[in-house]
Amino acid sequence: MSLTEYVADFTLGLRYDDIPEAVRSTAIEHILDGYGLTLSGVAEESHRVMRRYLERVASAGEVTVFGTPLRTSVELAALVNGLAIHAMDYDDTQLSTNPESVYGLLTHPTAPVLAATSAVAEAVGASGRDLLTAYVAGVEVACRTADASNPRHYQKGFHSTGTFGAIGAVAGAGKLLGLSRGQLLHALGSAASLSGGYRESFGTMTKPLHAGNAARAGVFAARLAGDGFTAARNILEADRGMYAASSDGYDPARIEGRLGSPFFLDDPGVSIKPYPSGSLSHPGQDAVLELVREHDITPDQVEEAIAGTNSAMPNALIYRMPTTSLEAKFSFPFFLAIAILRRKVGIEEFRDEVVRSPEVQEMMERCHHVVDQEIDAAGFQHMDTRVTIRLKDGTVVERVEAFATGHPRKPMSREQLEAKFFECADLAIGKDQARMAADAIWGIEGLDDVARLHKTLEGTP
Repeated sequence: MSLTEYVADFTLGLRYDDIPEAVRSTAIEHILDGYGLTLSGVAEESHRVMRRYLERVASAGEVTVFGTPLRTSVELAALVNGLAIHAMDYDDTQLSTNPESVYGLLTHPTAPVLAATSAVAEAVGASGRDLLTAYVAGVEVACRTADASNPRHYQKGFHSTGTFGAIGAVAGAGKLLGLSRGQLLHALGSAASLSGGYRESFGTMTKPLHAGNAARAGVFAARLAGDGFTAARNILEADRGMYAASSDGYDPARIEGRLGSPFFLDDPGVSIKPYPSGSLSHPGQDAVLELVREHDITPDQVEEAIAGTNSAMPNALIYRMPTTSLEAKFSFPFFLAIAILRRKVGIEEFRDEVVRSPEVQEMMERCHHVVDQEIDAAGFQHMDTRVTIRLKDGTVVERVEAFATGHPRKPMSREQLEAKFFECADLAIGKDQARMAADAIWGIEGLDDVARLHKTLEGTP
C-alpha cells in the first residue's frame, strides 16, 4: 500500500465511534474556536476585500459566509471562511514530534479543515456527528502529513498551513462527499497541485489567504474528483510528488501506521491561541503579563523590557517598530509594549491606530527582542522566552515561560474558551445570537443538520 493510499483508507474508514471520547471533546473545543474566528475575521480588511470579490463574481448561493448575510458556492465559502479563521492569526497551532522542526510548530490545522468541512457539510445536509468525524479526519491527515515532512519544507519558506492544510481539507471534504477510494486518491493529487503558500508573505493579507486557498483547494479537488477528474494517485510519496518536491522527502516513521494511533489532537496536541498574533511570542506574552500584574508595574516605571529567545525566532518575529496591526503580530517590542500599557493583549490591541499611537511607539523604543544564549543552546524547536523588565528605580523582575495558555500542557478552561469565542463573535453578531451559536457548537454531536448551527452564525444585512 502506498502512503497516499494509506491516507485515503484511513480517511474513508474513520467512523464517529472510532474516535475516543476525549478526542471528540478536544475537537469540539477547536471547532468552537474555529467558528468564533470565522466571525472575528469579518472585521478585517482582507475579509472586506474578499467580500467585494464575491459580489463581483457569479456563484451559486449554496452555503453560508459566516458573520455575513452572504451565501455563495461551497468553494468560495471555504475560501472566505478559511481566510477569516486565520485573518487575525488567532487560530490553533499544531505541535511537532520532530526535534529538528524549527519552533516545534507546523500548521494551523483548523482553518483549512473546518472551513472546507463546514461548507461541504452544509451543502450536503450533514449531521453534527458527520461534520465532527470529517473534521477529526482532516485535522489528523493535515497534522500527520505535515509532521512527516522534512524540516526543509518550512525552513526554506513554505507555509505548511497552505500546503499540508490542503491535504487535510480535501480529506475532510472528500469524506463528507462520499468519494470512493479511487476518487479520493485523485482528489488528493489535485489538492496537492492546487496548494501553496510562502512565508515571505507573513505580515500581509496573503498569509491568511494561504489558509483560505487550502480550504478552497480541498473542496474544489474533492468535487472535481467526484465528477471524474483525474490526478496522480501517489502524490505524497512519488519521486516527483509533494514530499520530494517541497521537502526533499519525509520521515515514514512519523506517518506510516500513525494516523489515529494516537490521534494528533491527543498527542502531541494542538495549541489554542490566547492572543491574536504569531504563536512564537505567546509564552513571552504570558510572562510579561504575569510580571506586570504580579508586581503592579505601570508604564512610567519601566526603563527597559527585554524578551530573550533562541536565534531562530527573530527570523519570524521580524518587525522592530511596526506601524500596522499585521506587522505588530510579528513584533516582540509591540507585544511587550502593549502588555505593559494595557495589561491585556486581545483583538482591540491589534488595531492600526493603536500600533501607531504615540504612547505605543514610545514604549516600543524601550522594548527589545534579543537572543538569549542559554535558551538558544537548548535548540530551535523550543519557544522558551525569558522576559526581563528593568524599572527606573533599579528593580529588575524576570520570568521564563516555556508554554503559553492554550498549550496542551497549559489548557484553557471552558470559561476561557467561551470568553475568546464571544470576543470574536462580538465583531459580527449580537450577544444573544452568539450564545445560541456557542450552545449549538457544544452540542454539535446532537445536531441532525449543521445548517441549523450555521443559521446562528449568519450576519445581518
